Amino acid sequence: MACDREEKFEELAKEFADNTNIQILRNGHLVSRASNYIIYSVEAAAIGRVVEQFGPSTRLGAIVGGQTSCKDPEIKAFETYLPSDVDIVSCHSLHGPNVDPRGQPLVLIKHRASDESFNKVEAVLSCLNSTHVYLTAKEHDRITADTQAVTHAAFLSMGKAWHANRQFPWEEGSRYVGGIENVKINLMLRIYAQKWHVYAGLAILNPEAHKQIGQFARSTTELFYLMLEGKKEELRERVYKAKEKVFGAEGSPKWAERPLLKEELLDRFSLNKPPSGEKNNNNGGRGLPNNHLSLLAMVDCWSALGIVPYDHMICSTPLFRLWLGVAEHLFRTPGLLDECLRVGIEDKSFRRDDLQFAIAASGWAECVSLRQFDTWRERFAVTQKFFEPRFKGAVEVGQAMIKAVLESEKE
Repeated sequence: MACDREEKFEELAKEFADNTNIQILRNGHLVSRASNYIIYSVEAAAIGRVVEQFGPSTRLGAIVGGQTSCKDPEIKAFETYLPSDVDIVSCHSLHGPNVDPRGQPLVLIKHRASDESFNKVEAVLSCLNSTHVYLTAKEHDRITADTQAVTHAAFLSMGKAWHANRQFPWEEGSRYVGGIENVKINLMLRIYAQKWHVYAGLAILNPEAHKQIGQFARSTTELFYLMLEGKKEELRERVYKAKEKVFGAEGSPKWAERPLLKEELLDRFSLNKPPSGEKNNNNGGRGLPNNHLSLLAMVDCWSALGIVPYDHMICSTPLFRLWLGVAEHLFRTPGLLDECLRVGIEDKSFRRDDLQFAIAASGWAECVSLRQFDTWRERFAVTQKFFEPRFKGAVEVGQAMIKAVLESEKE
């Protein structure tokens, strides 16, 4: 059966290619009139304006789709401006730039199309060797909100916090050292090295993302208040309640026998490199004990919204799997969670960072709720500029980390 399906895809792809003239056209109207299959790949905030301009020129019986990260405005634009005889089959690759698409999830959305048109699109996109996932536009936006928008908010907030305190965390006396810290730093830098609109559109234009990002800000602030006020038992009760809802009850956990991540693998990808022959002085090379407010807040957020992150693994990005992996590590490693709670109450080493992190999370949430693209861009750009001198080398380390994690998943 699998062979028959692959042969059919190859036939359709050849047929599609044989009936298509490959040309470079400078005018969008000419492209629309000449093409059998059109993919709009523009900023989510611009999709309505672009489709309004060129959509009415679409060729009779053509297939149209989009690669935007938020499908709500995209589908509305297609329905409003495309001729009724045009089929709509949208898509979205759930991985960032420079990630091998092979085996990564590729969402296909058959919104308004015949089986024949959908099969043609699937045949063409099969060259990516991605894992095809079939969703509606609304399902896509809900899952990307659960897995991407709130995850991005966490890393964006980390960057703002470190920027506010004028520090490159891996250079500040090696306070941030070790597997979990490596993920925080490398992925924060990876996000800020990209274009601002990639994350703004996904958060601001996705109706499903607003409540997730708002709840993450509330979880961060409320947990930080409990730490400041020294409410040890209340903090422990809340965190353990969240652990049970997200990861399962004691004795019947929702995680698999094998952890998502091997901590020793992540230890290889540190930006902090002490001089040859020397060792990091903090905690045997592990950095200072940390309360990991960002991870506690993420799990608390998932708990409050009734999100079980393992339910979305088929649609997960490499970044989300890394973030879930370190959260799982924190909550499943004996003694580590209790140590975080103790540090949160007793240790003030990270108070300044935690304060700025809570402020930043609330700032991003307000920006999203008010749908402020200009404010988002300005907030992003100023922090991007702060870290820009450190992007060279850091992005490569982050990319190597993602590649190593993806390869380990195949073992």
